[in-house]
Amino acid sequence: MRNAITSRWRKDLPGRRKLFSSGVHGTFRGQTPDNASTESSRIGEKMRVGLMVTCLVDVMRPEIGFSALKLLESAGCEVVVPEQQTCCGQPAYSSGNREAARELAKKFIEDFDSFDYIVIPSGSCGGTVKTHYDDILSDQPELLARYQKIKARVFELTDFLVNVVRLDKLPALTQSSFKGNITYHDSCCGLRELGVQAQPRELLAKREGVQLTEMNQARNCCGFGGTFAVKYGDISAAIVDDKCDNIHASGADAVVLGDLGCMLNIEGRLRRKGDHKTRVLHVAEVLSGDA
Repeated sequence: MRNAITSRWRKDLPGRRKLFSSGVHGTFRGQTPDNASTESSRIGEKMRVGLMVTCLVDVMRPEIGFSALKLLESAGCEVVVPEQQTCCGQPAYSSGNREAARELAKKFIEDFDSFDYIVIPSGSCGGTVKTHYDDILSDQPELLARYQKIKARVFELTDFLVNVVRLDKLPALTQSSFKGNITYHDSCCGLRELGVQAQPRELLAKREGVQLTEMNQARNCCGFGGTFAVKYGDISAAIVDDKCDNIHASGADAVVLGDLGCMLNIEGRLRRKGDHKTRVLHVAEVLSGDA
């Protein structure tokens, strides 16, 4: 995505002002909404937000990153995507490689500590940064102290839009925007580590043409769990089969969620079960009107 941002924004928005500097891939400015929080409506200033796009979004679905950019810009933020950013360290940490996780945590801090806020369109990556860096950096007191100064500024995307900038008006729909009945899957890390549940639903209620039907056991795991799906394939498959059955029972045209790992797992299983109709969409794509 970091390379794609430059080429795509230059191609799609040739007349738009783009600011480039060392370590910064692009800066996008919008208007501060009237109902923004006190922090977001500082006279003569805009919140400077560092967007961590995540590894999966960068490699698998860069369009999710563009949708997140669009939403943040519509909220009046100055959005910066550090070109040198990389992984949050979750795979290394989950696999027991604390040294690699520590180095990636250090790099995250170096890349993002200059921003007013750090926004991540992923509950799992956000959960790693927000809840596990204390442990990862527990034997690095100086680095831990630096991290604790930015910890409160780290937000999952929908949490930031609801509780920090208080986004009221979503970007306009286009002819290709998704319209229909959706159901929502709560990812484990976003829900249990970050408390993300009401926020995406509050925003989706503002999206014209979208109706939410809750599936049974929306809060249950999809079976992915990163390396869990590799180590315990049979258990993972049984869990995602239950999730797919609940999605079908809801009658939804699409399942919407906030973690690309869960998206890939659920969509892969739906397709292997012969369902080529149900769409699997990131909440940012639906909210931005890009889906």
